[in-house]
Amino acid sequence: MISSAERQRLRQLAEKQLEVFHSEKNQRRVQEWMLHNACKGQRPMIHVETDTFESETITPLLQCQDPVARRLEADLLRGFYNITEFDDDWVTPDYFGVQWETWFHPFGHKVSVETATDLNGNSIGHHFNTIIEDLEDDWDKLGAVDFGVNVKATENYADAARECFGDILPVKIIMNSLGAVPTQQVVHLMGMENMCFAMYDYPELFKKMMDRIADDYLAWFDYLTKGGFLRPTAGFELLNQGSKCFTDQLPADAVTSPRQMWGFMDSQETVSISPEMFHEFIFPCYQRIGAAFGRLSYGCCEPVSAVWQDVRTLENLRKVSVSPWCDEAFMGEQLRGTQIIYHRKPSPNFLGVGQTLDEEALRQHFRTTLEAARGCTLEFTQRDVYTIANDPDKVRRYVAILREEIANHWQP
Repeated sequence: MISSAERQRLRQLAEKQLEVFHSEKNQRRVQEWMLHNACKGQRPMIHVETDTFESETITPLLQCQDPVARRLEADLLRGFYNITEFDDDWVTPDYFGVQWETWFHPFGHKVSVETATDLNGNSIGHHFNTIIEDLEDDWDKLGAVDFGVNVKATENYADAARECFGDILPVKIIMNSLGAVPTQQVVHLMGMENMCFAMYDYPELFKKMMDRIADDYLAWFDYLTKGGFLRPTAGFELLNQGSKCFTDQLPADAVTSPRQMWGFMDSQETVSISPEMFHEFIFPCYQRIGAAFGRLSYGCCEPVSAVWQDVRTLENLRKVSVSPWCDEAFMGEQLRGTQIIYHRKPSPNFLGVGQTLDEEALRQHFRTTLEAARGCTLEFTQRDVYTIANDPDKVRRYVAILREEIANHWQP
């Protein structure tokens, strides 16, 4: 049960979030996001993802002990932590968003995971327990997809928020960008080696499997549509990977189709196959799913430049990830003058390795991107940092250096 002291703590945080929302800085950056996503901005936008090192930022701030109160407390802190502590461009909404609790199990399987931890209890690795070993022998294990929305659990959490602070900060059920990661689902089911061998050993079966995954995702979107679960993705909602949905080109009040929403896809797991194999075995599935969205963000850590000839044809593509393994200069040439945002993911090593920043190397890293993306609409999202050496000042300095380099070297 949430205590009176915990309730007071949550109400104070709700008041803080509303204060940050109304701040001049936050309001200005909301407008900058809107212009940026329309490819009309004046500068690159900046975001540092903190979820992978929250044990060093959010967790030490938590005071609540009740599980629900502690979850609410963490979610409230996430709403304004970045802009107040790190001064990146992650903006704060004037509501408390609660996402639908959902599940999506391809072929009816919930994959189990084994994790390893270090001496401090931090996760340092994981392994998926595969279900499919040989695609032909195990074909009968590919059952019907299982998906759904846990309405009761979602509404219970929203009600808890309303009861604690709904009179201060409105509570509403939201939805982030719709997502589809077909090859991740395949690897979770059968492992990387088995996936690659299956393409060689059973090419037609593999294509049939990918076609079924496309069918399953489209059925999932249809279920969300018919069930009235879709929510707008035109404002503060998360746009994978690591961006914001702000746009005036999609409905902001109500949606009745995925064609009125942002979507996201990636295929990190296919970096070991050739562009020709990607085109033959993987891309038809992605093309079918991608056509369901109104706007599309594509890519995560994979070098999208290697399969750009396919990715560039995706309907309504508006953001593309330029990862540390991507050909930056090539992507700059391809995106310059287009309405597709160059979404740069800098190497996590500068921020995530060592006790201090190598500032000169970091500046050069940023300058390489600023030169490669000259004439593009550019956005930085720092991802995959798992420790900041328990030093938030390291992140603050990182953001400050990036702002300095943009001010000194950016040419729109």
